Amino acid sequence: MTTEPNFTAGQESEGKVAALIAWALFILSIPSANVLVLVGLVVSYVGRGTAVGVPRQHIEAQIRLFWSVFWWTIAAWIGIAVSAVASVILVGIPFLLLFVLIWFLLSVWFTVKSVLGLINLLQDKPI
Repeated sequence: MTTEPNFTAGQESEGKVAALIAWALFILSIPSANVLVLVGLVVSYVGRGTAVGVPRQHIEAQIRLFWSVFWWTIAAWIGIAVSAVASVILVGIPFLLLFVLIWFLLSVWFTVKSVLGLINLLQDKPI
């Protein structure tokens, strides 16, 4: 008797590869200047359609993580821009440094959260 793989949709491992690829791309956010994060987001959205179970939870977590960090990064960049203009007109350099530090910490937090997500996915733990 030969055992053939079951290619029907809805299996527990469905979407795991997409989730693994997206977490890996998210981890490379700092070295890639966030370009690979956008690719990871596309992979997450594409993989979400067929993913079930734990991989689906990871893909949903990836999408939520991206959008939350995206909006906080936009806020940090607005703070950097306003502080840069204020530093020319007034003494706004401490605020400029503060917003740059916030932006850097957001990037580090995003990367650490992605590493933890990848570790959890490899152990088949839900988010």
